Amino acid sequence: MIRNRDDLRFYLDADKYALDRKKSRPAINDEIWKFQILLRKVEYYKNRKTNFFSKLLLPIYQLRKHRLGIRLGFDIPINVFGPGLRINHFGNIVVNDLARVGMWCDIHQGVNIGSNHSKDDNATLVPKIGSNVWIGPGCKIFGKIDIGDEVRLAANAVVNKSVPANTTVGGVPAKVISEIGTESVDVTANKANMMRFIELNPNYMHYFESPQK
Repeated sequence: MIRNRDDLRFYLDADKYALDRKKSRPAINDEIWKFQILLRKVEYYKNRKTNFFSKLLLPIYQLRKHRLGIRLGFDIPINVFGPGLRINHFGNIVVNDLARVGMWCDIHQGVNIGSNHSKDDNATLVPKIGSNVWIGPGCKIFGKIDIGDEVRLAANAVVNKSVPANTTVGGVPAKVISEIGTESVDVTANKANMMRFIELNPNYMHYFESPQK
């Protein structure tokens, strides 16, 4: 979670690296990077200690994020995704605000991370997704389930049960189709990419030694 300016800088740098952006700021037509920057700034001004400037800037960034999200098809709330987020394409990504996703998530279009409701107490049941997870186009993930680290969720999979780490699941309903996860494929979610980021930015090492909640 982004709580201070150092956290904000880390998240912005990690997202930029995951998106493979080389320039210092987004091009005019790079709306996905712009959205991710707005997402992080809203998180920062929402989570930090309130002062005059945060009260002034928060609604401005919230409005800009909301408008750009509508244009891109994103309903992505704050404080869900860890650093190193890569949104690959615009188009229909819907995420429940109670879900939690770890570092270096590589997510595609048509994804829904949603909820079920408990029959007993009407509680909202949402997924908890680990780090270095690749979420393929059209994937649906819902209910009180745990997705392990370094998992691949195949395109159009419907995931309603927990998934062990370092596996690939696919199908409707999803089941394990491979014992190989993201560590063996060339995707942004591959842990090797995260480690290269740490090598290039050793000042951020402490975030990985004791990940934020």
